[in-house]
Amino acid sequence: MNTILKSPITDKCAWRGEDIAQQADWIHQLSIATLKALDDCLVQLAQKQLTAPNFTQSDVLISDAEVLKELAEIAEELENGYGFIVLRGIDAAKYNEVQMSNMYYALGLYLGEPVTQNARGDLIGYVENIGDKKQKMTRVYETNSYLPYHSDMSDVVGLMSIRKAKQGGLSSLVSSASVYNTILEKYPEYLSYFYHPAWYDHLGEVDPSLSPIFSYFEGKLACRYLRAYIELGHERRNIPLSQVQIDALNLFDQISHDAALKLDMMLEPGDIQFCNNYCVMHSRNAFEDYDDLAERRKLLRLWLKMPNARKLAKDFPGRNGIPKGLGQAA
Repeated sequence: MNTILKSPITDKCAWRGEDIAQQADWIHQLSIATLKALDDCLVQLAQKQLTAPNFTQSDVLISDAEVLKELAEIAEELENGYGFIVLRGIDAAKYNEVQMSNMYYALGLYLGEPVTQNARGDLIGYVENIGDKKQKMTRVYETNSYLPYHSDMSDVVGLMSIRKAKQGGLSSLVSSASVYNTILEKYPEYLSYFYHPAWYDHLGEVDPSLSPIFSYFEGKLACRYLRAYIELGHERRNIPLSQVQIDALNLFDQISHDAALKLDMMLEPGDIQFCNNYCVMHSRNAFEDYDDLAERRKLLRLWLKMPNARKLAKDFPGRNGIPKGLGQAA
């Protein structure tokens, strides 16, 4: 039986933050040709009077073979490399917010297929500190609070920085493979619990459904972790988590926060971060924001379904987007 991986992951995706923090190979400087192609996309959209997300790839034609090759290499890095990448080169001072959104969405269309992020059917998410913390339905990304490590409901998640906070707001990533390796090495007695299905309160579903945290299929490990949704799913199903399950989740969180594993970074205006949700979990620390709404921290989010995404086991179904009109209007 090979449904549980019993050997350490040695691929590039099993990176440790302490090892790559001073490296620059996870930062990709967009080529002059690609930046020109994005400028050309803006011209095409202006001529057609279109703005994101109300256009398709056919509205923003990119024919330069070198540019297409560069974008294909980015997609390859997300699936078979570190599992994340930071793109730089877009001069935020040169463009207004609509233009940046247009370039970002055009880029997304050439990497994969944007999918809906909430019940409203939004294809672009706005990560801003505008929510009321006193309201239970307010999502954490709509506040300035700490955002726990998690993975989103798509093959890839992207964030484009428009403005930074007054202070704080670091983006933090951790490799699911490195978390796995640590569990395997130090706490193997807990490993099977992460393969056992838990009740997730997936957004976009009427009732909680089953999914494991780890799934090993066709030579690749996939991870899906949203602790708050696991706890809510079990609560709604009236199936309390056992103490061993709680201990396992506490262990998972403890390892994810290991300073040696996680990688912190500040996304500067114009920076774009893409993460493969199956092999990287993301977080954000708390921050102090400006009083003026127009100056507050703001990022644009994309969820992408990728043409080169890994195959998933039947008991670990893909979650690409939230069906419009269902679930919470997040």
